Amino acid sequence: MAIKLKAVLAEHGISLAELARSIDISRPTLSGICNHGQWPKHPAKDVLVVRIMDELIARLGHEDWDADGLFEEVADERCNARQPVDIAPVKTGAISEEDFMLLRKQGLTPAAKKHFGLFRDPFADDVQETDDVFVSPDIRYVREAMFQTARHGGFLAVCGESGAGKSTLADDIEDRIVREELSITIIRPYVVGMEGDDTKGKRLKAGAILDAILRKVAPSSPRPSDLQNKTARAHDALIASHQAGNRHCLILDEAHRLAPPTLKHLKGFYELKLGHAKLLSIILIGQPELRMRLDERNPELREVTQRCEVVELPPLDARLEEYVAFKLKRIGKEPAEVFEPDALDAVRARLTFAPAGASGRSARAADRVSLLYPLAVNNLISGALNLAAELGAPKVNADLVKEV
Repeated sequence: MAIKLKAVLAEHGISLAELARSIDISRPTLSGICNHGQWPKHPAKDVLVVRIMDELIARLGHEDWDADGLFEEVADERCNARQPVDIAPVKTGAISEEDFMLLRKQGLTPAAKKHFGLFRDPFADDVQETDDVFVSPDIRYVREAMFQTARHGGFLAVCGESGAGKSTLADDIEDRIVREELSITIIRPYVVGMEGDDTKGKRLKAGAILDAILRKVAPSSPRPSDLQNKTARAHDALIASHQAGNRHCLILDEAHRLAPPTLKHLKGFYELKLGHAKLLSIILIGQPELRMRLDERNPELREVTQRCEVVELPPLDARLEEYVAFKLKRIGKEPAEVFEPDALDAVRARLTFAPAGASGRSARAADRVSLLYPLAVNNLISGALNLAAELGAPKVNADLVKEV
C-alpha cells in the first residue's frame, strides 16, 4: 500500500526521480518507499525521513502542505506509478532494442547474490557446455534443423529477436560436431563491423566469404586476388576436402545485415558441386528483418527465397516458468526460494506489449507482441533481484518487477 508522501509529491508536481536525486538514493528505492512502504537497510529509515522532510521544506516551505502522517499508509490511488507495461503502446508492431530499455545488460550485484544465497549469477550468459543450454520443444526443433543442415546439406535461415538464443544454438552445433567427432567443417566468416551498405559500415562480399572458405578448408593454399580465380581455388579446395570424407557448412551471423548482392551470391555458393553432391550447406542467422527480406513476395531475392527454408525462434511465453526453474536449478535453487507466486506473471506482463494504437478488441492477447526472450528475461529478473536486495525484501514479487 502507498504512503501519504506519494500523494504529496503528486499534488506539488515533484517526480520520484527528482526527489530521489535530491536525497541521494535511487529512483527504484524511493518508489519502493512510496508505493509499498518498503524502506532500504541503507541509508536507515530515520536518516531518509530527515532527508525527505528537509527537502520538502526547502521546496514547499512550512505552510503549503500537510506533513502529518507523511509516512503512513493510505488507501488512495497511486500517483507517479508506472503504468502497467503490458498495455503500453509502442511505436510499431516490431519492437526494437531502442524501444525497450530492459535489453540493457544487467547482472546481479554482490549484495543481491548474498541476499538470496546465490554463489554465482544464474542469469548470466555463462554457457559452458550443452547441459547449460535451455531446450524447449521449439528450441529443440530449430537446433535439430541446424544440425541436420550442417550434417546432410541444405540452405536454412534461423530468425529471431535479439537475445533469442540464435548464436548460442550455432555455438552448440559446433560443440556437438567436436563432441561427436564428426567430419564437418564449420566456416563462419567474421562479421565485425558488417552492414548492408558502405555508408554505415563494411559490407561482407562474396570475396570475403571465399577467403573464409580457403582459410578454413585449405589454410596453406595461396589466395588469388581476382574473384574468378579465388572462386575456382575455393571450389577445388572444397572438392578435395569432400573427397577426403568431409562435409562443409557456411554459417553467416547477423545475416539481416547482408547486402542484397551478397544474399543473391549465396545461390552460387549453394550450387558448388562435385557431380550431384553439393559441397556447401548454408545457415543464415539473423533478426526478424531477415525473414522479411526472404519473403516470397520480394522479387529481388526470389532465387534465394525459393531455395532457403526459414525457421524462427519464438519467445518463451508459456515456457517462462520452465526456463527460470532451469536457470536456478543449475545453482541448486528452486524458484519458490526466490520468487513470490505472482512474480513471474508480472515478468510475462512486463515483457508483453500491445502494438501502437491498439485498444479494445485490437488489444487482445493474440495481437500482442512478446519480448519474452532469454536476454530480456535475464535482464529484467536480475534487475528485480537487485532491487529486492536493496529494499531488503525476502523474495521478488510482482510489485518489485514492475518497479525495475
